[in-house]
Amino acid sequence: MCAKFLGDPTKVVSGSCDRTLKIWDLRSKACTETKFAGSSCNDLVTYDGAGTTIISGHFDKKVRFWDFRAEEKVRDIELHGKITSLDLSKDCRYLLCCCRDDTLRKIDLRTNLVVSTFCAEGFKVQCDFTRAVFVVDDDYVAVGSIDGNIYVWDCNTEQVEAVLKDMHR
Repeated sequence: MCAKFLGDPTKVVSGSCDRTLKIWDLRSKACTETKFAGSSCNDLVTYDGAGTTIISGHFDKKVRFWDFRAEEKVRDIELHGKITSLDLSKDCRYLLCCCRDDTLRKIDLRTNLVVSTFCAEGFKVQCDFTRAVFVVDDDYVAVGSIDGNIYVWDCNTEQVEAVLKDMHR
């Protein structure tokens, strides 16, 4: 479902429908470690340059935090909908989660609390592959909707800044 480089260009972490996270060594072309996540992983991000901290978003509505030096996950946060995507702010202070309850949630990684919720009339998360991102120096968040439009919110006001419409529909 997803894969990201782990600080080192020879290592990749992947998340799968089989409810596992795997570390891959590209030199040996082999899996070097497997963690059982307990739920299908739709997306993940790496949190530090060393590649030891991984954050994964899951079908069971949980965001899981992993330190691959430890045996088990470090902690998790449960949201209100299945997680379809994750994105880190440039300063790595905030995590953006796109959820199947038709919201985006911004989590402060210092406190592990949801600090912003983005939703709008007409905005609907279409599928488990919907991806949301931070944009313009993390001042805005953007995501596509089932109606074919792209919704952009201001991170400071939590208000819709723009709805980019598909003029060819």
